Amino acid sequence: MSNDTGLALTTAKYYTPSGRLIQRDYSNVSLYDYYFERDENNNTANKEIKLTDSGRTVYGGGGITPDVKIDPVKSNHFQDTLLQHYAFFNFAKHYTNTHHVTKSFEVDENVLQDFRKSLEADKIPYTEADLVQNNEWVRSNIKSEIFVDAFGQEEGLKVKAETDPEVLKGLDMLPQARQLAENAKKVIAQRNSTTLTR
Repeated sequence: MSNDTGLALTTAKYYTPSGRLIQRDYSNVSLYDYYFERDENNNTANKEIKLTDSGRTVYGGGGITPDVKIDPVKSNHFQDTLLQHYAFFNFAKHYTNTHHVTKSFEVDENVLQDFRKSLEADKIPYTEADLVQNNEWVRSNIKSEIFVDAFGQEEGLKVKAETDPEVLKGLDMLPQARQLAENAKKVIAQRNSTTLTR
């Protein structure tokens, strides 16, 4: 497809190398229920049991359930207000027109003061308490939008990722994932050497 992208379309059932069916049963359920109703208790009864190459137990037939669940971050009223008024977008446009931005840019007190002035000029209501309570979120959004404007969408997304709870948890879990991969390699190597010596 365009832009060096591709599409993998499964037209039947999707099985992992361990033989686990990762497709949930969608018969007799609405589209909404299929996508949004989940087994909150992670009930494994009546699910097919499979083992990965490293011997880890996984369950088939119920879709893919993450090993670690992270609750979605809910925005508050102040955050919604800023987003509805395009506060970050408008500020970034003005800021990049009047300042030379480099990739070492950080949101300091001077930038926050400029942001306050922008909110006042656009008549967007805020309090100092709002800014203090949402400090990290505000700084991240200012920097992200400025990077989008100055360096492109990809650079802005990188900034967003720096404070994304799911990304941060994923990075935290990388050593465990690496250990699982190393364990799988050892098990496969042992299996292959046993097969060759028979």
